[in-house]
Amino acid sequence: MMGWSWAQKEVIWSMLGGQATLQGDCSKFHAAIPHSCMRSPTIVDLMPGVPYNQQITNCCKGGVLNSWVQDPMSSVAAFQVIVGQAGTSNITVKLPKNFTLMTPGPGYTCGPAYRVPSTRFKTPDGRRTTQAVMTWNVVCTYSQFLASKAPTCCVSLSSFYNETIVPCPTCACACQSNFSSSQGCLREAPASTGGSSTGLAPQPVAPLLHCTQDMCPIRIHWHVKQNYKSYWRVKVTISNRNYAMNYSQWNLVLQHPNLNNLTEVFSFSYEGLAPYGNAINNTGMFWGIKYFNDLLYQAGPFGNVQSEMLFEKDAATFSFGEGWAFPHKVYFNGDNCVMPPPNAYPSLPNKACPSARHVRPFLRHACLLLLFSILLVLL
Repeated sequence: MMGWSWAQKEVIWSMLGGQATLQGDCSKFHAAIPHSCMRSPTIVDLMPGVPYNQQITNCCKGGVLNSWVQDPMSSVAAFQVIVGQAGTSNITVKLPKNFTLMTPGPGYTCGPAYRVPSTRFKTPDGRRTTQAVMTWNVVCTYSQFLASKAPTCCVSLSSFYNETIVPCPTCACACQSNFSSSQGCLREAPASTGGSSTGLAPQPVAPLLHCTQDMCPIRIHWHVKQNYKSYWRVKVTISNRNYAMNYSQWNLVLQHPNLNNLTEVFSFSYEGLAPYGNAINNTGMFWGIKYFNDLLYQAGPFGNVQSEMLFEKDAATFSFGEGWAFPHKVYFNGDNCVMPPPNAYPSLPNKACPSARHVRPFLRHACLLLLFSILLVLL
C-alpha cells in the first residue's frame, strides 16, 4: 500500500496494475469521471488473476513481495497511473511529496522524491526509443522500532553435550501480566481464527498468541545436534505462536563465524550474504522451499518449519566452548530477535578432561598425555 500527496491539482484518470482505495470528490467533472480525485491518494496492488486489460508487467501480486535474494522476479511490483492536470513539461510537472509505504502497518519512512535521468522506452519493434517527461526516485527505509514497539521474535538454545535447554528470555517481547491484546494470550488453540476483511487494503492483524514466558510471536530454536570428525550438525526450528497470522515467503538471517564453511542445508534454501564485503563471510539468508515449507502456518500442529545444517570444521577456529557454536545474531523477516544472555548458553561438561569429541584436537592430545603420565607414576 503506497501513498503520496500531489503538489498541485492533479487527478488520476485511470490505472493499470493497481487501484486507489478512495475516489474522492470528483463532482466538478461531468463528461469523464477520474479514477481518483484525492489530494493524497492511497494505492494498493491488484490481486493475481485480474483481467488482462487491467494488468501491466510486474503487477498484480496482491501486495506480497519477496526479497531480492529469495526471488528477484517476485521482488518487483509495478502499476501505471494516467495523471491529469499535472502539466506537460519538466517545468510545469511538479514532484509529489509525503510518500508513505505500508506493508501492512507502519515501519517504513520515505524520503523526498528526487529527480533522476528520464526513463527510456523501446517501441515493440525495437527500432525507436522514447523517453519520459520526468523520472524520480523515492527511497523508503525500514525501521523495526517504528514497525513494532516490542520485539517480535526470540531465540532459544540447546546442545547434545548439555541437558539444559536455554529458553527465550522472560518477557523478551512482552509479559503476560501486561499483554496488550484485548483477548490476552491463549493456553489452548482457539476454535476458529478466521477474520474479516474490507477488501480495500491489507490491515494489521492484532496478534493472538499462545501463552509463553517470553510472549514472542516467533521463536527460533538453535540445537547443536551432532559432532563428527570433520563436520558438525545443527538443527534450526522456527515456531509460530500467533494463532491469527501465517507468514508467507518468510526469511531467516543468521550470523555465525562458521557460515563460511556451510556444507549443506537440508530443508531450506540458502544464500550467503556479505554485508561487510568479501573479507567477512559470516552472514547467510535462509528461506522456505516453494510448495514445501515457504508458508509458516499459524500456531498449532503445523505452525513450525525446520531444517538441519552441516558445517565443515576449521581447525583454527572451531570450538564448542564459550558459546562459539551458537549464532551471534538472528533476524526473522528483517526483525532482530532477542538472544539469551551469553552466560546462560549451554556449556561444556565441567570435567578435568572432557569427552574427546567435545574439545579441540590439541586439548584432546593434552588430556591423553596427562593420562599416560598418571599411568606411568602408578606403575
